[in-house]
Amino acid sequence: QVQLQESGGGSVQAGGSLNLSCTASASTYRSYCLGWYRQAPGKAREGLAALYRTDKRPYYHPSLEGRFTLSRDDAKNMLYLQMNNLKPEDTAMYYCAADKLSACDGGSWPFGYRGPGTQVTVSS
Repeated sequence: QVQLQESGGGSVQAGGSLNLSCTASASTYRSYCLGWYRQAPGKAREGLAALYRTDKRPYYHPSLEGRFTLSRDDAKNMLYLQMNNLKPEDTAMYYCAADKLSACDGGSWPFGYRGPGTQVTVSS
């Protein structure tokens, strides 16, 4: 059973930062491809960052322009998403996500499973 739990969302002004955390169960962390995506009301899911299935290096959606950084702590089964220079268009529900390993090949995103989500609101 896939288990994911996000935390760290909130409301910030444009230009601010937030650091999202995701706690995964040990089996989820070990056996699945992991990453983050977001979804704003009325919009499609948008993959943000994920770990390559082969060497666990992070890859990112090119639209992020280097503002977000994905990191992990293998000892704690945790993922993080550091978000800097936030913009109002970053406002969305953010999800920690997992999927079969083949989903994290650099060209696709782990949309198979997700946690309950954490809201990020950026005001101008």
